[in-house]
Amino acid sequence: MFSEYEVKKQICEIGKRIYMKGFVAANDGNISVKINDKEVLCTPTGISKGYMTPDMICKVDLDGKIISSNGNYKPSSEIKMHLRVYKERSDVKSVVHAHPPYGTSFAIAGIPLTKAIMPEAVIALGCVPIAEYGTPSTDEIPDAVSKYLSNYDAVLLENHGALTYGPDLMSAYFKMESLEFYAKLTYLSSQIGEPQILDKNQIEKLLDIRKNMNVIGKHPGHRCSDELCSLDKSNNKKDLIKENEIETMVREITKRVLGELK
Repeated sequence: MFSEYEVKKQICEIGKRIYMKGFVAANDGNISVKINDKEVLCTPTGISKGYMTPDMICKVDLDGKIISSNGNYKPSSEIKMHLRVYKERSDVKSVVHAHPPYGTSFAIAGIPLTKAIMPEAVIALGCVPIAEYGTPSTDEIPDAVSKYLSNYDAVLLENHGALTYGPDLMSAYFKMESLEFYAKLTYLSSQIGEPQILDKNQIEKLLDIRKNMNVIGKHPGHRCSDELCSLDKSNNKKDLIKENEIETMVREITKRVLGELK
């Protein structure tokens, strides 16, 4: 059991990691740890995650009310998002929010991470959905994230970033690393050619491995194929609609140009 001061030091260490890895820029991102049933330690607003010190870490209750803070340091403006996770997932003790470049790019493009391209990603995360866009620091983001909490330990935030959570700070942070690596490999393999997707039988075996490993946390399991693949189909449908619109425009422009030449 770590002391409160040790937990604050760990938060600062993880803050440095996400900053040095380029998962956040300037004062972006936030981290929190639930230290008991009533108290949560969280990063301060307006402070770079790469330059925090333990005395800057704030403490709030599960309603977001400040219990203690040093000087002018105030809790992250997005603490509501963290508190919603704690309220709906009693097994979660830490939350990390960042803007990892590849993962955030998928969130901006509106593309969930649904492709089963490597065993580690299938076992650790399964697939990663996108929570609908919400205005930062409001209840819109917590409301959007809420629908995914019961089945996922990682969520992309539309036009915003990523959110990961787990039974302790390191596991929450490692999920962020895994999400970004998953997104990066998905992107790079798509540039080289068509990614080879693991089939249902291969995925089934990996899910059995996860079960035998007794991995703590939630996992979408078969929901990936049942739910999120439909999102891929939706995206493909949108692409088809765009292609049809372009073809129609080209035909119309060609018709007008030929008419002018007569």
